Amino acid sequence: MGRYRPPSEPASQYITPEGASRMRAELEALWRQERPRVTEAVAAAAAQGDRSENAEYTYGKRRLREIDARVRHLRRRLDGMTVVEAPPSDPQRVFFGAWVTLEDETGAEQRYRIVGPDEFDLSPQYISMDAPLARALLGKALDGDVRLETPDGPRHYVIVDVQYARHAPPGS
Repeated sequence: MGRYRPPSEPASQYITPEGASRMRAELEALWRQERPRVTEAVAAAAAQGDRSENAEYTYGKRRLREIDARVRHLRRRLDGMTVVEAPPSDPQRVFFGAWVTLEDETGAEQRYRIVGPDEFDLSPQYISMDAPLARALLGKALDGDVRLETPDGPRHYVIVDVQYARHAPPGS
């Protein structure tokens, strides 16, 4: 049995201004603060002599590799990103960046914001535009019906509100 894994589908290249700002801040902190601090610690550990039994040196080098990999990832993602700042021309339809309020079969309401795959972890109400629910919502109009297949069976929703207010707080 081989280790072959089929290539994954590339993530969407859209991001909100808040998400781009967060990624740039992380990149800046890693490159200007964390990496120089760890490099200095590795140099100090290397000066102690035998590196084969020097845990500080070994773990410092490992941390440098982790930082460098994350910096490469952030730079690659930021270079290819499209920052979506303006609301769409039709604010009654669901597109990237929308706050969408859904009502399920029981009458319970849920509110989500459709964001890029690099920023859905900022809030439990953020969902990636690559997620099944977001894909089912994209392009739908206000008061539209949405059907989603889940492991528990089909779910039905009605879109009761769509907002594009910049920095709209949850529940507004």
